[in-house]
Amino acid sequence: MSSPKQMPRIAILISGRGSNMRALIEAASQAKFPAEISLVLSNKPQAGGLEYAQSHKIPTSVIDHRRFEDRETFEQALDEVLHKAKIDLICLAGFMRVLTPWFITRWQGKLINIHPALLPSYKGLHTHERALADGVKIHGCTVHHVVPEVDAGPIIAQAAVPVLENDTAETLGARVLAAEHKLYPLALQKFLKKNFDISQKSDPNSQLISV
Repeated sequence: MSSPKQMPRIAILISGRGSNMRALIEAASQAKFPAEISLVLSNKPQAGGLEYAQSHKIPTSVIDHRRFEDRETFEQALDEVLHKAKIDLICLAGFMRVLTPWFITRWQGKLINIHPALLPSYKGLHTHERALADGVKIHGCTVHHVVPEVDAGPIIAQAAVPVLENDTAETLGARVLAAEHKLYPLALQKFLKKNFDISQKSDPNSQLISV
């Protein structure tokens, strides 16, 4: 009799409190979730998300980028830890480091991120301020593959958020963040079902997810 198929092993990379990390950990704690959160890794020793992960008995690691002379040597250390942990997929969740093409190429197809805008609109920073300045009526968030060009990878899923008349960057950002917490676990499951030979009932081509 064949042995049970091992679930994909996920690493979540954070730099701070890790609110999206918490949403992923909560989703993965459900019995039917098709993967295991096997590592939470931060480039900042004081990142609040580390304590939360440890409280949920998830292994953690810190690779302080300030201890390395350049991005390449930092990423080599990062890559080594991920491979030792036998990671299959990396989820960026507030990881505030721009990754080099070397690292992204090594993890091509196995590296995803969440961005607080409806890509391809508003790549980069200050997305809520820019959306308000343009007067858009719909804003949102996107889970996408990571490629060397920032915020340009293929879209996995998106969630739309209406822009209200009296919105500020703070109020709009809070609603987008709430949508992120719902979207990221759903998009991750969609990605896993499509790429790790896990049986699926949903349409793998659907990109807009209702949250």
